[in-house]
Amino acid sequence: MLSSHLPVLVIIIPLIAAPLCILFRGKDQAFAITLLATWGSFACACVIAAQVMSQGEISYELGGWPPPIGIELRIDALNALILLIVSGIGSVVAPYSRNSLLLEYVEDRSYMYYSSYLLCLCGLMGVSVTGDAFNLFVFLEISSLSSYVLIALGFDRRALTASYQYLIMGTIGATFIVISIGLLYQATGTLNMADIAERLPQHGYDRTVIAAFAFLVIGVGLKMALFPLHQWLPNAYTYAPSTVSAFLAATATKVSIYILLRFLFTVFGVQFSFDVLPTAVPLMILAILAMFIPTIVACFQKNVKKILAYSSVAQIGYMVLGISFVTVTGLTAGILHLFNHALMKGALFLVLGAVFYRIGSCNIDRMAGLARTMPWTMAAFVGGGLSLIGIPMTAGFISKWYLIQASIEKGWWYIAVLIVVSSLIAVIYIWRVIESAYFREPPEDLINVKEAPLSLLIPAWVLVLGNVYFGVETSLPLSMAELAAKTLMGGS
Repeated sequence: MLSSHLPVLVIIIPLIAAPLCILFRGKDQAFAITLLATWGSFACACVIAAQVMSQGEISYELGGWPPPIGIELRIDALNALILLIVSGIGSVVAPYSRNSLLLEYVEDRSYMYYSSYLLCLCGLMGVSVTGDAFNLFVFLEISSLSSYVLIALGFDRRALTASYQYLIMGTIGATFIVISIGLLYQATGTLNMADIAERLPQHGYDRTVIAAFAFLVIGVGLKMALFPLHQWLPNAYTYAPSTVSAFLAATATKVSIYILLRFLFTVFGVQFSFDVLPTAVPLMILAILAMFIPTIVACFQKNVKKILAYSSVAQIGYMVLGISFVTVTGLTAGILHLFNHALMKGALFLVLGAVFYRIGSCNIDRMAGLARTMPWTMAAFVGGGLSLIGIPMTAGFISKWYLIQASIEKGWWYIAVLIVVSSLIAVIYIWRVIESAYFREPPEDLINVKEAPLSLLIPAWVLVLGNVYFGVETSLPLSMAELAAKTLMGGS
């Protein structure tokens, strides 16, 4: 049956579609191929998620070789949720790309964009489903290399510098990760992650394993832009094409956090990661610093894309904070915020793409009075901004509420207070944009600006409404996050 092959189809569909975009270079043909591939992958991800929630973990053998000898695709609740995020955002951003690319000087290279986009999507989904540590590295590099190309396609020359900076930092992170995988192979003689988890206690946690752990945490920290290893992210998100900023902000760092979760809780195990080694306290300190310092820096930026870029670093802090609690509630909060942040930040970057499409800038001063001429666009920004702050009835509130609950569970009231205070600071930079758009006079040359086209508004509003829907109807992401958290903690 075709349904039994969905775990591999979700990777193969975009992988085959990517070179087809090069062969059929016409922008319409490449766009059609991309649209079919992204929606096809999302459909597969939805069916996989339903199967996991009803039947439990899925194991798929490649080439008929059983694991750990052969390569295995293994999907549980955590993988399925990440797969939904990546494929869902990919399918929303794809139709948005067509008109957005016209003004950002990428139209003549659109087939390159679509091919790189599909490769990035393939890599991220491959990381999400593979059960093999080395293949995880391979898929991660596929997504990273295509990300460098996507960022460099930005019309601003600074996009090249941002892409090069990301390439250097990403390469260092990837090198650390592959060194960690090599050390784990030396210690256990296997690359299957489930098999590594079984063999590590028998081998013992010697210096080789400790070194592997250190390389892995630092390497993934670079990839996920964990403070203070985040220096590549602000420029990459700011100067990349708007569609790229939206896609990467909503997916790439989330997949890196998945890698951290998978290795800390499944491969190395909870006892070694948090009892033998004092990992929780450093992660908590870095998370709290990330919640405050980038948020404060964002308050002083003039480019709204850069504001959202620094905000992304801060939001990663909330996710890592949930991990550092090492409880089911804390993990649930971190995983749930991973899902919700993809919705809110994807929506906000898509809105800025619509703004750039009309006024050619994302500067706060240039956005003055924009709500009068682009009311639906700015209303979408307000919706995404409220979720980012964590206002009740939005998705952002739910995950922060669970973070506060996790803090209180541990008896750490001061952490709960810090979560609230850092969220209130976010009001400042969101309000700066709202105040400019709604309460200031527009520049003379922008008085007659028209509303963004529906091809840009509809994808943005899909994600904005997603923030509202999942802020009220929380059963799907919450049930998957809770199941994933219990599975991860039970793996100890």
